[in-house]
Amino acid sequence: MSQQTPEQSKIKAVLSIISGDQSAASVAKLFKVSRSTVYRWLGRHKKKESLAHKPVSGRPPKINLESGKKLFKIISEPATKYGFDSDFWTTRRLQQVLKKELKINVSRVAISQNLRKFECSYRRPETRYYETDTKVQKEWRRKTVPQINRLKKKYKAILYFQDESCIQLSPVVAKTWGLIGEKLIKKKTGNRGSVSAISAVSSSGHLIFNVDKGGKRYRSEDIIDFLFKMLKHHQRRHLVVVMDQARCHTSKKVQEFIQKQKRLHVFYLPPRSPEFNPDEKVWNHLKNQEMQSHTATNLKDLQKLTRKSLLKMSKNKKQLMGIYKMCEASTFFD
Repeated sequence: MSQQTPEQSKIKAVLSIISGDQSAASVAKLFKVSRSTVYRWLGRHKKKESLAHKPVSGRPPKINLESGKKLFKIISEPATKYGFDSDFWTTRRLQQVLKKELKINVSRVAISQNLRKFECSYRRPETRYYETDTKVQKEWRRKTVPQINRLKKKYKAILYFQDESCIQLSPVVAKTWGLIGEKLIKKKTGNRGSVSAISAVSSSGHLIFNVDKGGKRYRSEDIIDFLFKMLKHHQRRHLVVVMDQARCHTSKKVQEFIQKQKRLHVFYLPPRSPEFNPDEKVWNHLKNQEMQSHTATNLKDLQKLTRKSLLKMSKNKKQLMGIYKMCEASTFFD
């Protein structure tokens, strides 16, 4: 919540415009107001009227600067601290806490408006595993990340992050506008099943992928085939590929294949660290954006739609670079 511009500062700004030292546009930018507001100051100054802030008529807001700071402090803490059974904050929960802790009875809409003023938004948090060992992650960053950066520099290699995923026949249903009081219906298939897909994404916006039949479990041979496909896609470049420690990635067959490839350098992520893999973001975007509310009713159609969606993403390098940069690990590498 911004404070009002002091009268003396307004007078100095007006005088600087009159003397020609500054333009109305530059003053408006400096004070973060519109140019019409600056011209209104000029008009009031010429009429020798006060430039002091005039209080707005009507009831004062229930959430002022002081209580707004307390509200911000409340959402910075877990909701369980206030007796709830989970750490998530909703406007209904905040409404109850404000009434109990600050004796403020305010609507949920007003709470939302004030939270936006503090640049807060209502969104899904990223998930982390309870079992993740942060010490191992720090050690990985200290030892493995520099190795990757050295190899990238030495061979001018392309850095890829690889992962597999399943896309379900039952889609993520998107939100939509509709008339209040009328039901919104979205039909979807009652069939169950999924298609399997494997991909690798680079910081430069390259996406290499393969879509397989439903229910496929990836084996060592599949990983070898995909790595070979990546080398074939970049026939002269060295590749640094980072993947998780799934059995099909670390098997003896895969290790033997890697050892024979002079242009291939493979590294493994710390256990239970999906937040370090940008390819996880690719799958999240595919399921929750590109393919949300999809209309496929059988595995054959789902496979076609998945391939079509991934192909569309692969042609949008700018989007892929943005998805890559959303990942925590994107800041680790040169």
